[in-house]
Formats: sequence, C-alpha cells, structure tokens
Amino acid sequence: MNMQTALYFAEKHRVTIQSEPLPALADHKVLVQTLLSAISPGTEMLIYRGQFPEDLPIDENIAGLQGRFGYPLKYGYCNVGQVIETGAQVDANWRGRLVFAFQPHQSHYIADPQELLPLPEGITPEQAIFLPNMETAVNFLMDGKPLIGERVVVFGQGIIGLLTTALLVEYPLEKLITLDHYPLRRKTSLQLGAQASLPPSGPETAGQLDELLPGGADLTFELSGAPQALDEAIHLTGFDGRVIIGSWYGQKRASLALGGRFHRSRIRLISSQVSTLAPELAGRWSKARRLEVAWHRLRQIQPEHFITHRFGLPQASQAYQLIDQHPEETIQVVLTYS
Repeated sequence: MNMQTALYFAEKHRVTIQSEPLPALADHKVLVQTLLSAISPGTEMLIYRGQFPEDLPIDENIAGLQGRFGYPLKYGYCNVGQVIETGAQVDANWRGRLVFAFQPHQSHYIADPQELLPLPEGITPEQAIFLPNMETAVNFLMDGKPLIGERVVVFGQGIIGLLTTALLVEYPLEKLITLDHYPLRRKTSLQLGAQASLPPSGPETAGQLDELLPGGADLTFELSGAPQALDEAIHLTGFDGRVIIGSWYGQKRASLALGGRFHRSRIRLISSQVSTLAPELAGRWSKARRLEVAWHRLRQIQPEHFITHRFGLPQASQAYQLIDQHPEETIQVVLTYS
C-alpha cells in the first residue's frame, strides 16, 4: 500500500478527492485503513463556507491536525479504521485492531500507536465515530454543572446538541427545554426525553417559554452555532444563571444586548471547549478519564440511530452540499470507504 485517497477543502463551497502517496511506514508506526468517518456539521461547515479564522491553528493538541486554517485543507476528526500493517518495532497484536483516531477524511493513514484509541469491547465502528462529539457533550456538562431541580435550556439540536440532551435527561431536572429550527431534530429531541422542543423564533415560542420557565432558566447551553442565539440564550437565563457557550462561530460575530437586564442579573457567560479541562477539575480529572466517560455513554446511548445519511468518499461533494443546503434533512452524515 503506497497510495491513499483523501478529501480536501479546495476552496469555498468545493471539496475534492485526491489520490496521493503515503509516507513510508516507519518501524515505530502503523498503517490504518479507514472504515468510516463522520462529518462535523458545525466546524466543517465553517470551513466549507469559508468562515474560518485564517490566523488560528487547526488544533495544537492533535498530531493529525497540525498547521493553520487555509485552502487547500485536509480536515476531519472522527475517523474509525482498522490497523492493516505494523512497523518492525510495533507489537504485532496491533494488526487487525479497530481503532479511533482524530484524523481527516482519508482512505489510509500512518500513525504512532499512541495516537490511536482501540475500540473498547462492545463498541461498534458506527458508535465510535461519535466519540469526539460525545466527549464534547460530556465536557459541556462538566462545565455547566447541572443541579437537581434546575431548569435547563439547550439551543441547537444538531448532533452535539442532541448528545448533550441525551446526557441531561439522566439528571433529575425540573425542566429540560430544547430549541431548534428543524422539525426532524425537535422530534428526535423529544424522543430522547426533553419535556419540550420548540422552534427558536416561532410565533408562539416566546409565550410558551415564559410559561415553561418562570423566572428564567438556571442553566442554558448555546450549541446552535448561530451567534444571534447567544443573545436569545442570555435573555432566557434567570438571575445568577449560567450560559455555557459551546458553539464555535468562526468569523461570525455575536451582537449582544448587554445594556438591559443582563447588567443587573449576574449572568455568567462560560466558554466551553473540549481541548482542555476546566482548571478546577485538573487535580482529579484528565482527558483520559473524560474519554472513558464518553466511551461508557456511547454504550448507553447508542447514537448510531442519529446517522441520517451515508455517502461513499467519491460522493463527498454531495454530502457537503446536502448539509449546506438542506440541513433540515440531516443529523449525522457519514462517509464510507468500502
């Protein structure tokens, strides 16, 4: 094996599939053949639409995602594959293992075994592609710290919003309300256990929210990716409430009305991003421990039913067009490699 097929973001609104040579397999590395990779409808749509900040590193903590944003760009971080060849210094037991990696959309890649996460027993490839988003949802709850009896609102029921909702339904909350523009996602949210799922700007939404949330929400998660939703999240949050901002807006700017009730309400705006742990948890928690929680929740929630579409890698352009132009039809779109 000396060639791979890889997806590139070539320019705004255009992805291409290219064949390129693989590096030689070093003695301390392994060759992985990709089985599935998941498209991130949040981050990857910012790249697809040219809304990324060009001065920002792609990810300083992940070996497979080095460099800075800019076209052409090979990107992706939800990759499940199988080790098909091992270097001379690698334990031969790695051969044949199913592994998860934070790797771009590509048919093969070479990696150090330390960069790979073997799939735990009972986890299927279709479940494992949700690992980064599940870890992100776990991180949101660790930062939000929901309490018994609280009223919680989640803006956005894309895949990360739905996974966050799936975790929140396990808490003894008084109310769990979700908001999303698309009926498919609201229906899925209700099936998970949300008490209500409403369109964020529907004609009756404001009245329904006033009735459901007397005094406002105690905890609000802004996971929609829409900057204007942050202003709405602040408006819905009560005195001394917390707003967890999990969305990455890229170049999009948020215009906030902070001169009214917000100024006197002691509302806390908290940035939450999965690359790091909250400093107050660092004494007892590590990324490895958080990952173990995410694996466990994947077994419990079985999120493969969130997959709405599968495309072969050669048809990837159709996949991105679908997410871009008809997001109401999608939850999780997956690329296949067989």
